[in-house]
Amino acid sequence: MSRYSAAEIEAKWQQAWDKAGIFRASRTTDRPKYYVLEMFPYPSGRIHMGHVRNYTMGDVIARYKIATGHNVLHPMGWDAFGMPAENAAMAIGGHPKTWTYDNIADMRGQMKPLGLSIDWSREFATCDPEYYGQQQALFLDMLDAGLVYRKNAVVNWDPVDMTVLANEQVIDGKGWRSGADVERRELTQWFFRISDFSEELLDALDGLENWPAKVRLMQENWIGKSRGLEFSFDRTDGGDPITVYTTRPDTLMGASFVGISPDHPIARQLEAGNPEIAEFVAKCRRGGTTAEALEKAEKLGFDTGLTVKHPLDPNWELPVWIANFILMDYGTGAIFACPAHDQRDLDFCRKYDLPVRDTFLSLDDPKPVDAEAFVPPKTERVKWLDHFAGLDVATGQEAIDATIELAEKQGWGKGVTNFRLRDWGLSRQRYWGCPIPVVHCDSCGVVPEAKENLPVRLPDDVTFDIPGNPLDRHPTWRDCACPSCGGPATRETDTMDTFVDSSWYFARFTAPHADTPTKMADAEYWMNVDQYIGGIEHAILHLLYSRFFARAMQITGHLPKKAIEPFDALFTQGMVTHEIYQTRDARGRPVYHLPEDVTDGKLADGTEVEVIPSAKMSKSKKNVVDPINIIGAYGADTARWFVLSDSPPERDVEWTASGAEAAFKHLGRVWSLSERIASLPDETGDGDEDLLRAMHKAIFDVTQGVESFGFNAAIAKLYGFTNTLAKSKAGKSAQQQAIKTLAQLMSPMTPHLSEDIWARQGGEGLIATAPWPVADETMLIEDTVTLPIQINGKRRAEIDLPRDMPKDEIEKSALAVDAVQRALDGAAPKKVIVVPGRIVNVVV
Repeated sequence: MSRYSAAEIEAKWQQAWDKAGIFRASRTTDRPKYYVLEMFPYPSGRIHMGHVRNYTMGDVIARYKIATGHNVLHPMGWDAFGMPAENAAMAIGGHPKTWTYDNIADMRGQMKPLGLSIDWSREFATCDPEYYGQQQALFLDMLDAGLVYRKNAVVNWDPVDMTVLANEQVIDGKGWRSGADVERRELTQWFFRISDFSEELLDALDGLENWPAKVRLMQENWIGKSRGLEFSFDRTDGGDPITVYTTRPDTLMGASFVGISPDHPIARQLEAGNPEIAEFVAKCRRGGTTAEALEKAEKLGFDTGLTVKHPLDPNWELPVWIANFILMDYGTGAIFACPAHDQRDLDFCRKYDLPVRDTFLSLDDPKPVDAEAFVPPKTERVKWLDHFAGLDVATGQEAIDATIELAEKQGWGKGVTNFRLRDWGLSRQRYWGCPIPVVHCDSCGVVPEAKENLPVRLPDDVTFDIPGNPLDRHPTWRDCACPSCGGPATRETDTMDTFVDSSWYFARFTAPHADTPTKMADAEYWMNVDQYIGGIEHAILHLLYSRFFARAMQITGHLPKKAIEPFDALFTQGMVTHEIYQTRDARGRPVYHLPEDVTDGKLADGTEVEVIPSAKMSKSKKNVVDPINIIGAYGADTARWFVLSDSPPERDVEWTASGAEAAFKHLGRVWSLSERIASLPDETGDGDEDLLRAMHKAIFDVTQGVESFGFNAAIAKLYGFTNTLAKSKAGKSAQQQAIKTLAQLMSPMTPHLSEDIWARQGGEGLIATAPWPVADETMLIEDTVTLPIQINGKRRAEIDLPRDMPKDEIEKSALAVDAVQRALDGAAPKKVIVVPGRIVNVVV
């Protein structure tokens, strides 16, 4: 009997699939379409086990849908622009383009041995001029439609990457790639009008029933709809009033001061004539610009000397402070502070010795505020203190509604709905990105590049020996003719945020070689993406931007209306983790070690090693498992089987060498089982019907598991069916039918092994295109049932009986069981309780 040779089998069947072209997608009307897509990778140069798990999940779905008669689109591309390529060019020399395309070639070579059912003819990288040229065409269409505009804005500046970051790219006050402290700068930037779609993007979340609830909630919170009151404080010096927006107008009688952003027009006026204010504002601008960054920063303020009148009492004056935690781009850039009911305001007022006034008290513990602000839920009933709307005991929401109603009735304020979502700044001051296709002409102003001149290609002859954007210092590229008047002009040297590249790639896959961004007929056929798979870390940035882009592409005529929500179903998979081996140096800092350097929990010098399980894989922590090594040692099917079998796909899975070894042994066992069945003599045996019943039960269970993303549950059923088949005494015909069915059920997970078994057992054609087996419902009905027998409440035995046996016959059979006879010891039972199909309880 031959042995299981994964390397030989996998190479053979990958060649067969390529030759047959079975994964090339084309439009057809004889089968329903199915578009499955995993979030495409950044070409870092090496795939990791997270890639293996992510793309194997998509491959299971794609192969299953092919087998169930669907016309499947399963493409692959590369999210290829961005700072890492420039950083590599600066660190090791060379060019970002060379680095990127070399990495793509390496990763493609690493991914193909996995046997993924990908249509490689549709492959592209976002740094291909053919791709970003169409992105430039989209930009011009969006500009013409009013979806893009240019303005001066205070932006997040990363001083290490020397580029602007979107709010979503600032994590805890630091750049998402560099980790540098983000600064505020005012620059002229290009913006997408995503905020115009806030209400629509929010409302449409309710229709995304096949998205994880967690992702929908994250987007809902990020869009951040709020209902509040907008009103103005009149200045006592007669200057321009200060307009504020608040979501808690009910706390107005607890106002302590009015705060304005360092970028508020009044702050800018004061800055020009007051060196102290100028110094303070400059310090504020060295901090981050996001609410998250400012929340964690030290709260700083400066008393401007200005005062304003309280809108409900003109004799009540409030001081005006500039505060570093107030954002200019949310609301009006000004607030009133109620320290008794806002911890940030309370900390600020305690620091600067400003008054604290209670507006309401707890009904359970009516004590004035001390060290902690009293911030109950808006639904909690509280005791109001001299509320101007006449409230005594009411909830916060009732008080908010009453306050807005009173303000509108008296004419000093109006109810306003605001959103947290800001317009998307897309300008980046770097080379390796999609050039923004506009020019600047002294005569004509900002002029869109003519479409016939697209793509505006990046120049290859650039250097990175000087910090900053090489395009700024490239005169032969930068200097050009104005498309409008023909006079001298300069190109826009900013490039697009890389999130633009990934916000429409799913649409490009429907017609990747078209001379327009999409072909409407192909988009109409293939869209929407039926199943999208990727990490939870993309819940806000990529997914929200893609939802906006789909709407913009519909408005500009590049997508059908049905595609404004581009992803019908979303699945967010867990990570692949691996244990860390560490010791500590003399200063107590961790020192990491490779697994092969550790034996029986010790290093070669006897130093004991601490093992930390289930850690995220990291090169710096030396716990990365190289898939290429695993494929070389065990084969791709083993790697695929293991990452799917050991944990529900939405949870993390711990990679272990013993787990991989066990997976490999199991596949070898299935191979050997197939070989044994092939060598059986052509004769009947016992138990054909039992085996066929088990087979149909396996078909039913595995189908349910695959369709619900319960891959680990499906694999558990496959283990069980394999055991049943291995023990079966059925005839050769029944066993051959069972092993072929087992191969079909395993084929989405282990396509190479399954293909080989299918061929050796005489299966017709390729298993990859064979129809998925369908369970015979009549075979799912069990003729017998196993009943547990309890004696005095404790389980002592079980008995197999016909499912339709009458109760009195069940009782007789149960009393005849040896364990029951021993317990009775010749006496009659006090009571016998029979629950048909469930249990027999004997009371002795």
